[in-house]
Amino acid sequence: MNLVVNGEPRTLDVEARTLLVHALRDGLGLTGAHIGCDTSQCGACTILLDGRAVKSCTLLTVQAEGTEVTTIEGLARDGELHPVQRAFIEHHGLQCGFCTPGMILTAVDLLERHSDPDDETIRRSLRGNLCRCTGYHGIVEAIRAAAGERNGTS
Repeated sequence: MNLVVNGEPRTLDVEARTLLVHALRDGLGLTGAHIGCDTSQCGACTILLDGRAVKSCTLLTVQAEGTEVTTIEGLARDGELHPVQRAFIEHHGLQCGFCTPGMILTAVDLLERHSDPDDETIRRSLRGNLCRCTGYHGIVEAIRAAAGERNGTS
């Protein structure tokens, strides 16, 4: 099967029952999408599929054929971190880092759809992502800062 992963055409030979998270991790060596709960509750496996945040543990790889997949490994460009990645570092939006790739990709999707979200909108968009370390304050602050940078207000 064929898909574009992080801007690069890729071909994978997978069984029809292979989940996308396993194809990315085991087939392509892209380990940024984490397997956290096996029930689609935690969001650690979140990737962007055609620009929208989805949990890669809920999709069969064959369902992604012909799509563009972006993982955390493909977010930075030309050695420069994405503004959301930078904001997570600068505003202490991470601790252990396990949930961070999913949180960041969810935030990227949010900011593509809502350029200046309020705290409630940010928190609502994160409902499908669990963090056991931060209490979410730093995460919300980071997303707000990234929105401000994007809008030229920070």
